[in-house]
Amino acid sequence: MRSRVIKVGTALVVISLVMAGGYYWRFLREIPVRTFAPEQNVEIRVFGVGTIEAQVVSKVGFQIAGKIVAVEADQGDLVKAGSLLAKLDDDAQRAKLKRSEAAQRQAAANLAKIEAQRGRAEISYQQKKSVNARRQTLVGRGSVSQEAAEDAQAAEEIALGDAKIIEADTKVAAVLQEDAASQRQLDAVVLAQHELRAPFDARVIARSKELGGIANAGEAVFTLIEPASIWVRVYVDEALAGGLTIGQRALVRLRSDMNSLFEAEVVRIDQENDRLTEERRVYVRCRACDPRHQLRYLGEQAEVEIVKATASGLFVPLRFVEVYGGRSGTIWSLHNGRLARAVSAAWRTPARRAYPDYFRG
Repeated sequence: MRSRVIKVGTALVVISLVMAGGYYWRFLREIPVRTFAPEQNVEIRVFGVGTIEAQVVSKVGFQIAGKIVAVEADQGDLVKAGSLLAKLDDDAQRAKLKRSEAAQRQAAANLAKIEAQRGRAEISYQQKKSVNARRQTLVGRGSVSQEAAEDAQAAEEIALGDAKIIEADTKVAAVLQEDAASQRQLDAVVLAQHELRAPFDARVIARSKELGGIANAGEAVFTLIEPASIWVRVYVDEALAGGLTIGQRALVRLRSDMNSLFEAEVVRIDQENDRLTEERRVYVRCRACDPRHQLRYLGEQAEVEIVKATASGLFVPLRFVEVYGGRSGTIWSLHNGRLARAVSAAWRTPARRAYPDYFRG
């Protein structure tokens, strides 16, 4: 019997000690807590999702139709302005150019011949004019016959007519030479159109034709972009778009490289929002990216954070706010070493809406 009493007493003592320890642990012990200290110059960021695009995109092709006999570039290549991209078969056009060059030389020779004839006709006219003047003087003195004077007058007029004819032939020959030169220039231009050259410093992102294929006039053979014109088109919710301006700093995170952030800045904000999605289109461009940068892949998705402003104060993550109704909530505060609940107003400035994951007490 005594043994049983001792066991019961021992059990009661153990239970009492456990209860006392539990009470102390629950109500009397010091609880370590992590507090949030006021922060200075906290960046207020606006989040948006977009894709990599290029401002300058050009689909280039030949102005004439023909068979492709050379392809000098492929997608991914960086090409300089004026560099050869592709070439058409130009044997027939080269023959036309040689014929027009020969016609130009023939026209030049013909003009030189007629100009020589014009010089001879001018000399003949001056000689006939001088003879006629002398005979007209002598006929008055009776030294020559009237018939001889009339013959001299007729000879002068014939020589003058011949000179005018040669003068007109000279003008015609000059026009024919200009026409031959124009035809040669036209054939040279058409010959140059058999070569497709880069209109600006570009990167090739697509090649639509291959060696031996037929290219139609105006059909795209290459798609080019200007590497410096690459930007990210970001869609930002209208509710967060207030205060966005050109020149603001942005951070870009690519879907293919989520662990890296690229420095960028806002370079354009569309003046018309998307009425269906209620979003604003914002364009950000890398501040220091070379043409081989990771941002060169068009169409890739990207996450962008635009630094809209900075603020100072006490910031508490919303997950630590109780009974949050959008304007106010309850937070725990530490005063004189003791915890207590406190009701605090929410951050009512535009920065609060731009930074929704935090609550400023």
